[in-house]
Amino acid sequence: MTQISALGTAGDSTQDAPTSGLRAAGRPSKPKPKPKPKPKTTIGNGLRRISFELRGYFRQTDQVFFVFLFPLVMFALFASIFSGETVVDDPRFADVTMSQYYLTGMLAMAILLSGMQFLGIDIATEKHEGGLARLGATPLSPVSFFIGKIGLVLLTCTVQLALLMALAVIAFDITLPDSGELWTRFAWLSILGIFCFAALGIAISAIPRSARSASAIVLPLVLVPQFLSGIYVQFSVLPEWMQQVSNLFPLAGLVRGMRSVFLPDAFAAAEVGGTWGLGDAAITLGVWTVIGLVASLLTFRWSRGRN
Repeated sequence: MTQISALGTAGDSTQDAPTSGLRAAGRPSKPKPKPKPKPKTTIGNGLRRISFELRGYFRQTDQVFFVFLFPLVMFALFASIFSGETVVDDPRFADVTMSQYYLTGMLAMAILLSGMQFLGIDIATEKHEGGLARLGATPLSPVSFFIGKIGLVLLTCTVQLALLMALAVIAFDITLPDSGELWTRFAWLSILGIFCFAALGIAISAIPRSARSASAIVLPLVLVPQFLSGIYVQFSVLPEWMQQVSNLFPLAGLVRGMRSVFLPDAFAAAEVGGTWGLGDAAITLGVWTVIGLVASLLTFRWSRGRN
């Protein structure tokens, strides 16, 4: 009996051993923790925002015409009306046609409209219609929002400037600069102008108190400087005091810089002080860029009553 019991006990233990081993082998392993997603940076969110802004921009046909195509239409009109006429009755400028002169103004106007006018009206409208309030409920920061808007202006302006120059060459036989130095000057003037007027556009979007008043407030702030800066009227025929006042604002410096790129050097004699004044233009654009950025950060709100 003792042997039988012992065998039975031994048998039971041999039967239990593989069962326990199977249980140990079949026990589900703990799932590995998933890696936490990397937090999205402010710059990364802003860059991703650019594509969204582009899609929204070109879906609105009215703003595509009045902002994107408007400088091309105005240049075609003025260049056609004054085709063949020279800027001034001076032998030194006999080769400078009004078409060339208006090209410089329309290049600057394209930057002004895409930056200051478009952003000033667009952001104010979004704010008062509730679009910004919905964005404010997301993790998107104001800086990322600014990056998206400025990136939109940078891309659309680049295309506008290219189309304007192509139209000038094809339709009006205007010769573009052939110097690398002039194209470098054109590049930094354009980039500085885009950042300046985009910052000012974001800043003035805080002024309108309703979506309906946005255009009524922004348009005069954009239209008046155009007449004082030599876009529609030759700058040298303006009263001297008016020239001095307009040079305190960024548009006059940008237009003067564009004239220095596309007009002969001798034309600098018709400017205030007889020079292009590129250093003063760069300082003016830089100062107004800082003013616009600081004002944007201080006054920007996702909605009228909430920071």
